[in-house]
Amino acid sequence: MARSSSTRAATTAAALTAAVVLLAGCGSLDVSWTSAAETTATPAPAESSTPSTTPRTTPSALASSIPSTTPTPSDTATPTPSATPTTATAPTPSATPTPTPTPKPPAPSTTPTRPSPTPTATTKPRTSLIRGDSGPKVLALQKRLEQLGYWLGAPDGAYGSLTQQAVWAFQKSAGLKRDGVVGPKTLRALEAGIRPKATLSGDGVEIDLDRQILLVVRGGSVRTILNTSTGSGEEYTSTSGNRALAKTPRGSFTVYRAVDGTVTNTLGELWRPRFFNRGIAVHGSQNIPPWPDSHGCARLSNAAIDMVWAADLMPVGSRVLVR
Repeated sequence: MARSSSTRAATTAAALTAAVVLLAGCGSLDVSWTSAAETTATPAPAESSTPSTTPRTTPSALASSIPSTTPTPSDTATPTPSATPTTATAPTPSATPTPTPTPKPPAPSTTPTRPSPTPTATTKPRTSLIRGDSGPKVLALQKRLEQLGYWLGAPDGAYGSLTQQAVWAFQKSAGLKRDGVVGPKTLRALEAGIRPKATLSGDGVEIDLDRQILLVVRGGSVRTILNTSTGSGEEYTSTSGNRALAKTPRGSFTVYRAVDGTVTNTLGELWRPRFFNRGIAVHGSQNIPPWPDSHGCARLSNAAIDMVWAADLMPVGSRVLVR
């Protein structure tokens, strides 16, 4: 029996030696053990079912490296709950990437959009007077022209054809542009009271070819100023069929004939003419521009020649000076 105990002691010592060898391969562990005689009184550490509480002999690293003879809680047979087994499915092949379509521009809206308003340039209010205007300023203009002797009929506040004729006559007398626009220059000349002077002494009618105005003179002073249009200086075919020059001859003449009505010939119509030099007369017309435009006569507006007749300003035998 003693021999059997000796044999068990030797076996236990060999097992410890093997354990030490195994532990030495995992780290520098300081493990002590006793001889066979000492092991009979104290159970060998390797046969203990409870791990040693000595800190140096049971680090976590060591426990993970040496298999224990006694199952640990993690090695128990209690099964860990696992997920409910699912039926294995064949792997789905990856879809071929679909190319991203190029975004299309948005469809035009069916609701019409209002265009942004175009900013309009700010215009200054017009201060000049032109044909077609009316009102107090036009009335004041007419009264001023009438005061200076430029005939336009009865002032009525409307800038019509007779007011335009008077403005043209005034602009010609003042040496201004003959455009009929009453602007700053014309207004200043009106304020200055510009009037032409007569060269004819006594009574009569004076025709100024350069300025294209007709003056009614009484006692050597200008009484009435009218816009006129005389010979254009162009060639034309006369009533006798000959080539002639549209010219108003200069000189001193006398009215020798007056026709109270219309005289018609190949050159046109003459309204209520007063002849003073062969076939040349002062007469009414529908067209009296601010420049020379006749065949030689001195044209006035129909309203102006009617006024001349009504006031008997060119009686037969009266003087006519063309200069």
